[in-house]
Amino acid sequence: MSKPTVDKKQMEAIHPAIPAAYEQLEQGRITRREFLRFATLLGMSFAAASVAAACAGGQPAAPTAAPAATPTPAPAATPTPAPAAAIKRGGTWRCAMKLQLLDHPARLSWVEGANIVRQVNEYLTETGPDNITRPLLLERWTASPDVKTWDLYLRKGIKFNNGDELTADDVIFTFNEWLNPDIGSSMLGLLAYWGGPQNIEKVDDYHIRLHLASPNIGVPEHLFHYPGVILHRSFEGDIIKQPIGTGAFELVEYAEGERARFKRRQNYWQKGADGQPLPYLDELVFVSIDKDAGVAALQAGQVDTMYAPRPGDFLALRDNPNLTVYSASTAQCTLLRMRVDLEPWNDNRVRTALKLCQDRAKILQLAYFGEGDLSLDAHVAPVHPEYCPLPIPEYQPERARALMEEWAKEKGVTLPIKVTLATKNDQNEPEIAQALKELARPAGFEIELDITEPAGYWDRWTEVDLGITSWTHRPLGTMVLPLAYTKEAIGNWNETRWTDDEFEKLLRQAEGTLDVEARRQIMCQIETIMQERGPIGNSFWRKVWNITRKEFQNVSAHPTAYFLMNEVWKQA
Repeated sequence: MSKPTVDKKQMEAIHPAIPAAYEQLEQGRITRREFLRFATLLGMSFAAASVAAACAGGQPAAPTAAPAATPTPAPAATPTPAPAAAIKRGGTWRCAMKLQLLDHPARLSWVEGANIVRQVNEYLTETGPDNITRPLLLERWTASPDVKTWDLYLRKGIKFNNGDELTADDVIFTFNEWLNPDIGSSMLGLLAYWGGPQNIEKVDDYHIRLHLASPNIGVPEHLFHYPGVILHRSFEGDIIKQPIGTGAFELVEYAEGERARFKRRQNYWQKGADGQPLPYLDELVFVSIDKDAGVAALQAGQVDTMYAPRPGDFLALRDNPNLTVYSASTAQCTLLRMRVDLEPWNDNRVRTALKLCQDRAKILQLAYFGEGDLSLDAHVAPVHPEYCPLPIPEYQPERARALMEEWAKEKGVTLPIKVTLATKNDQNEPEIAQALKELARPAGFEIELDITEPAGYWDRWTEVDLGITSWTHRPLGTMVLPLAYTKEAIGNWNETRWTDDEFEKLLRQAEGTLDVEARRQIMCQIETIMQERGPIGNSFWRKVWNITRKEFQNVSAHPTAYFLMNEVWKQA
């Protein structure tokens, strides 16, 4: 039987860079997932890209990752499609999750709020649990050979829940909200390469063209950044007062700090496996309780799932016969971050010394029960397609002490120096903070801990001079870096105020580099810069879990802890 073949001329007609990526896949130089992401990025349908990947044959090797701690084995379920006849409609899904103040979705700074908004409002694209991005409100997109011009084609006939049809006017209105400095959206820094609203062209009612100021490969992923929901053109700034969206559910009730309730739409545009409009569930309910109460409620059957279980929650719940555990490796992390515009963190010797005080394997074990991957001090993870595997730094208190003594002599101060480390207490931050306090003592740091409830930290997270901040997953390394480490992001999410001209030049080069191997070489330089003179320490990347009552089907663990509820159904 002959090996199936693909038509490379058809690939080239979609985009001239796809055949070269296919050859890399055939030679085992990139992985199947990297090819799928690359080909779909450039306009190839996921189905066609999957067929091409299957035709390539063999199992290409993934890049060798840096040494990582061995995680505790976790029972992880993988959802499998059910026959249409087996799917049941109806039922209520209940979730324990803190409910925060919501107003303008473009200002969202936390995933909890996005998990509320996404039930009503949708995105142009959707990045799935497999880290591959597909069209959602878009029917398709195409990119020019230099990835500076992007054509976005909307699906026709999609209706908002007020009966109006979604058109390019709504999309362009939303884009202008993102790019309005007065709104204060993190999208502004992320999309700096767009060059401003003047580079957005309405071709017709279902076709928008982006003329980018600089080439960028991440447009589809950026359109799924969690503040990026599409708004109705009449939106005035408060999604609770004006919950108009194209999503599968309608908001019935929202009481900050208490409860949120949604009901299914009767005329949603997507169809289920049974041919009828989604969603399958009748109702979603979110109850605002803390993590400890959420575990107890899940054990007692009072809720069906909880947001972002901690490692201790996972250990407490994983053997419960009434629950199913789903897991995912991610780019989620808990960063030690230093404000480089304030002393002593404006001196790279002090920043480097504190980073050298991380015993990463020990911190991972103490703070996360070993359930993650060790990291160097750069905000790029092994799950990112362009990740460059570099050696994991060792715990070096003697070298750290030498740097601190050199700095102290120059400054005319004596060691230890007293610093305050601020963070919150809802995940694994207190354990990291306590471990670092002890590990950094030999180097000449006397660390006082300032640990508060989440709201007490988020109210000041960009202002504290030394902190531990949790960052969620993004599908690309080139996506998170402009959010947090560029000049444009100061005033939004650049909490460290660190910028570096060489770093930014390389980042813009990486954003415009299609070839995965070439982009990885650029990322090696970017990671080295962050490791050598950057503003963060990062001991490990977190695993995440979705723990849900077993009667709910078609559930998965999303690496960003998103609740994607359209196709979840409940057995009778």
